[in-house]
Amino acid sequence: MSPDTKQNGKVELKRELGLFSAINLILAVMIGSGIFISPASALLHSGSVGMCIIVWAVCGVISLLGALAFAELGTVVPRSGAEYAYFVDSFGPLHPFWGNLPAFLASWIYVVVLRPAEVAVIVLTFAEYFCQPILDALCIKDLALGDHLKKSVAILALGIMTYINASSVKLYVRIQNIFSSFKVVACLIVIFGGVYELARGNTTNLSRGFEGTNFHPGSMALAFYSGLWAYDGWSAVTTVTEEIKRPEVNIPRSISISVPIVTLLYVFMNIAYMTVLSIPEMISSPAVAVAFGERVLGPFAFLIPVGVALSTFGCALSVQFGVTRLCYVASQDGNMLRSMSFVHVRKLTPAPAVITQGVIAFIFIVVGNIVALIEFASFFIWIFYGAAMISLLILRRTMKHVPRPYSVPLWIPIFIALVAVFLSVVPIVTEPSIKYLFSIGFIVLGTLVYYWFVYKKRRPKIMNKVTYFIQVLFEAVPPHED
Repeated sequence: MSPDTKQNGKVELKRELGLFSAINLILAVMIGSGIFISPASALLHSGSVGMCIIVWAVCGVISLLGALAFAELGTVVPRSGAEYAYFVDSFGPLHPFWGNLPAFLASWIYVVVLRPAEVAVIVLTFAEYFCQPILDALCIKDLALGDHLKKSVAILALGIMTYINASSVKLYVRIQNIFSSFKVVACLIVIFGGVYELARGNTTNLSRGFEGTNFHPGSMALAFYSGLWAYDGWSAVTTVTEEIKRPEVNIPRSISISVPIVTLLYVFMNIAYMTVLSIPEMISSPAVAVAFGERVLGPFAFLIPVGVALSTFGCALSVQFGVTRLCYVASQDGNMLRSMSFVHVRKLTPAPAVITQGVIAFIFIVVGNIVALIEFASFFIWIFYGAAMISLLILRRTMKHVPRPYSVPLWIPIFIALVAVFLSVVPIVTEPSIKYLFSIGFIVLGTLVYYWFVYKKRRPKIMNKVTYFIQVLFEAVPPHED
């Protein structure tokens, strides 16, 4: 056994993430590929350079407020799992059947579909930016061969990150810190490129200011909608609360530091883009940062694809790390397979949950056409954020005697709940689609699974053999076992 295991005689997850690692976890999840590839949606809907900058700044402030509300929840409910854990403690006691349903549905959507599909898409993006320069250098024009190579590289990258997360939390922390630093450097390269262009007097695009601003309420709503989605990931640190050192201190601090950093990076990167590229060029470009690099960096333009590849790998690694902790906690409560809460006896990682997430993501990569899957599942993210704000209000009444080293003013959870309603309604109103019917169908299916296997506690006899097989295969035991 490891030294930590020998020291306290228990097999359990350890608190390995300090303040610096918690900051890097948030940066890793928030800064993916979007700000490099397709940041122009807010510009398209706002219509002007000036309004676009305001949208990005305001969305950063809103994200910070939501993250601070989650920080209070993380200190009141010191469990991993983020929304899931908060739903259990707030809604669970309210009703024997309906009370636990929101928590189950959150784990059902995040664990089974949304997060592994996100990991699959992100590693495919990594493979695209890793392979394309190689294909260009070798003058390979065969599209079928290129797609096969990219998919193979994506599967290899998925295997590497799954191995990292299954092997050691300390290894994950070290690699995550390195990749988060690289992605910040990639952002700074773009920003300093924009500063250089401004110093040369290239102010034509920015001088247009608010010219062409689209003040139509629907367009403004879509601009803020796209901006807030770009900032998603600010709750990442509360997904791993049980592995944060001094969470009552480091969760609020990490959020207060990382979200403003991302806001500054996003605002100044967009200013840099709009300094060099016109509005039509930004909107029509398939990869804005690459077009920017070709225009500004010259022979060093390759740094942008490298930065995107590093950013996406680190993002996928951290998304997988977080969702395995949600799976781990939900399994402890009986909302997922019990074996998903088992911990490797030596490595002290939730190895069964990590490998399961790797397998699901692998299936999504092989099957393909998963962007639509994410679109229908991600519809629920802000619904869960809004429900978490209601959880905060409930817990202030039901757990009012629990020490709160940190709390937010009452208006913040109310405001974020209203924002959540807005972000849930806007896509339905502006773009009605059958995918929302699939969303409802997936919820109904989850409710049936919950009723039969969780509420009624029906357990097929074969599950005993499955649990034994997983326990032997992964050398894993229930946590806290001597």
